[in-house]
Amino acid sequence: MVKQRGFDKETVPEIFMLFLEECGEMAKAARKTQNIKIDNKSEKFLLEHEVADVFFYLLCICNRFNIDLEEVFREKEEINKKRVWVNKG
Repeated sequence: MVKQRGFDKETVPEIFMLFLEECGEMAKAARKTQNIKIDNKSEKFLLEHEVADVFFYLLCICNRFNIDLEEVFREKEEINKKRVWVNKG
């Protein structure tokens, strides 16, 4: 997919900026689902599509650094299971 879309020549900083751009679009779509005010003239985004775009760019970044996302996710979850979470309220 990366080659088909022409992103194989992008640098890691460029991919990271695309990732952040998609995060912003995901946030805007999430705001819409929560009935938080948005500018009526701004572009409308579907949350599901924006989540998919964020995931795509995250995978691109992981691939550039040879990170097995599933493996490190599971590893990090084992660490998180041992943490103690408290409410500060």
